Amino acid sequence: MSKISVGIVGLPNVGKSTLFNALTKQSVPAENYPFCTIDPSVGIVPVPDERLERLSSMSKSKKTIPAVVEFVDIAGLVKGASEGEGLGNKFLSHIREVDAIIEVVRIFEDKDIIHVHEKVDPLFDIEIINLELEKAGISKPTLYVLNFSEASPKVRPWESDSNVGPFIEVDPIFGTGLDQLVLETYKLLNLITFFTTGEKESRAWTTRRDSTLPVAGKSIHTDFQDKFIRAEVIRWDKLLEAGSYANARTKGWVRTEGKEYIVEDGDTIEFLISN
Repeated sequence: MSKISVGIVGLPNVGKSTLFNALTKQSVPAENYPFCTIDPSVGIVPVPDERLERLSSMSKSKKTIPAVVEFVDIAGLVKGASEGEGLGNKFLSHIREVDAIIEVVRIFEDKDIIHVHEKVDPLFDIEIINLELEKAGISKPTLYVLNFSEASPKVRPWESDSNVGPFIEVDPIFGTGLDQLVLETYKLLNLITFFTTGEKESRAWTTRRDSTLPVAGKSIHTDFQDKFIRAEVIRWDKLLEAGSYANARTKGWVRTEGKEYIVEDGDTIEFLISN
């Protein structure tokens, strides 16, 4: 599939840009990806995956290319954004372009960092942002990131309230929880990873869960969907156990699958397409 783009949103002074900066410190070079020019508010962040590293080691690959998520630092939202307050129009145009939303919510107390509403009230903040999105007719998958600080007390009003939605605690200053955040974003969009591996490169590819082989193949190139004939499939761990494709074929562990096969997370695939 094409790039996965996730917008980071939040009220002013909640740590939105701090989180973005922490994520992009572990960014990957853009030249491997056929994306448009990356501006300073966009970061391409790898999806952590030990399976890829192990496959690359087995194949002695010259290059190892992870699956990635594109994070977009979106202009801070204020009350009235849907009516054009602040940078409202810019905010809403950017958010319409992303696949999902990470909503940064401040839960740390710090008298030196003024809260826009002069109090730390996470549920109130969430209501403001969600109301503006609703007014603008935007309803996208959302993951709430609770920004806490190791050094400051927390405000946690929903210990027993799971109605808020999926959330994860992150401390961007110390880098706590960043890998988990990327993985949770992947899950939020119902994405899975499949692999290709060889001496030239080992690569993780992204597709929607329940994709057939031709649909998954489109992640590599449209020809893999349009000209699909069949594919050889083996789970990543069975391939590692065999030590090579040759050994895996000898053992009968490599399966030939057709266009109806549903790709599973962790499948390692060799596609055959027509000329």
